[in-house]
Amino acid sequence: MGILYIYATRSTSYSEVYKTFTLIDPPHHVLLWIASLIGWLLVPAIIGGVAGHIIATRIQSAKQLSTSGLYRKRTFGEVVRPPGLIAYLGSHYNKRPELHFFLDGFVRKAHRNHWSVAQDHYEVLVRDTMCTVEFAELGRRDCLRLAEDMNSIHLRIAAVSGKCVVCDARQN
Repeated sequence: MGILYIYATRSTSYSEVYKTFTLIDPPHHVLLWIASLIGWLLVPAIIGGVAGHIIATRIQSAKQLSTSGLYRKRTFGEVVRPPGLIAYLGSHYNKRPELHFFLDGFVRKAHRNHWSVAQDHYEVLVRDTMCTVEFAELGRRDCLRLAEDMNSIHLRIAAVSGKCVVCDARQN
């Protein structure tokens, strides 16, 4: 390919050979036709190879889940016991200081005292958190408890500045 490029540049300019090789301009010479054909075959192969390498690296770096824990048979107690409910934000009011601080930021600042909108956005975030790979191996109650705890921590940081992740996502 390099030898063809050098011979083709003897008949035309470097930019003409490059534009023909990358299929920007049509070929005007026999050597440019060969360069165009090689470019037609090689450029997609190189781009496909790089894309395939990036995708394969991304897939290999993903967290591996063991299927033995995902498809285990639940005990009778786990089957009979109903799943937990996502907590009502109003029930946390004046309970613990850290929850009061979270509610103050999330409801009063981020949602301007719209409790129903804040509750809806909180439930969306808890639901989305529960559907992630990190929570896949947990039971229903543990998954809900950890998702609520994690979201109260993460939302507290955003709520201090008067921001809501769901509000920002729905505006865009």
